[in-house]
Amino acid sequence: MELRHLKYFLKLAEELSFIRAADKLFISQPPLSRQIKELETELAVQLFERNNKRVALTEAGKFYEKEIRELLHNLERINNTVKKVSQNPNGEFRIAYVSSTFSGDISDLVQFLSGQYPYVNFRLYEVPTVKQIAALEAGKIDLGIIRAPLHSPKINSQLWFKDSFSVVFNRQKYDLKTEDEVEQLKEATFVFFNKEYAPSYYDNLVEICVHFGFEPKVVHESNNISSIIQLVKNGLGVSIVPTSILKTHNYPELGHIELKKRNQNTSILLATPKGITSEIAKTAIDFLIRKNKTD
Repeated sequence: MELRHLKYFLKLAEELSFIRAADKLFISQPPLSRQIKELETELAVQLFERNNKRVALTEAGKFYEKEIRELLHNLERINNTVKKVSQNPNGEFRIAYVSSTFSGDISDLVQFLSGQYPYVNFRLYEVPTVKQIAALEAGKIDLGIIRAPLHSPKINSQLWFKDSFSVVFNRQKYDLKTEDEVEQLKEATFVFFNKEYAPSYYDNLVEICVHFGFEPKVVHESNNISSIIQLVKNGLGVSIVPTSILKTHNYPELGHIELKKRNQNTSILLATPKGITSEIAKTAIDFLIRKNKTD
């Protein structure tokens, strides 16, 4: 069995047509049929049911497709890991972060790392947690700054800091002084992150509103914390944001109330691909943790 047998099998399982699969593989149909037959003979298993009208996976074929896709995904990850292990502290180091983290810290990190590793090209990407997890698992980024929860056996992580939530609003539209007055926002228009972009975070915000006795009327959505703050600043809605973000978004039009009574926090994690924490990643994590302790 060779790797091409598996790739041909997956393409046929995807297309369920020898003609289309052969076309996508840039080969003719007879060699494809021969490769699939060789694979089935070696396995002593029929992977496809085929006749003149249709091609379909057998139950064994469906199981084999699932396992082979996972196998090739792991092979790609291993190949990326080997490349990273062989690298010296030069070349490229990729850092991804969620937009709702304190951007000043990210800037300080890159400035520090650039001084420590002058021959490294540091690349920054603003990426939601869900996509970061996939990229970390595939070894496509070197350090991820993500929001919990994280459930992946392929990623190492440690807590950077816990952050509280704050309600933010336009001072001219709302005159709120205490946390108990948040229930007055039940008829307000809310601005949230898009649910598909940050599903766990979105659910947390809805849960907070429910605690105050109402379902939020989410009319505006954005995938960037700065855009959300600007919409609130301009009186187009209210929102709930991580309290730390207000360090860099301190506008006179913007009022906020930190939500302390419910004691609900959001955790920011520093994540790396499992088994591949490089010298630069360790240096970056140490810097961020030290910085958080001194701020």
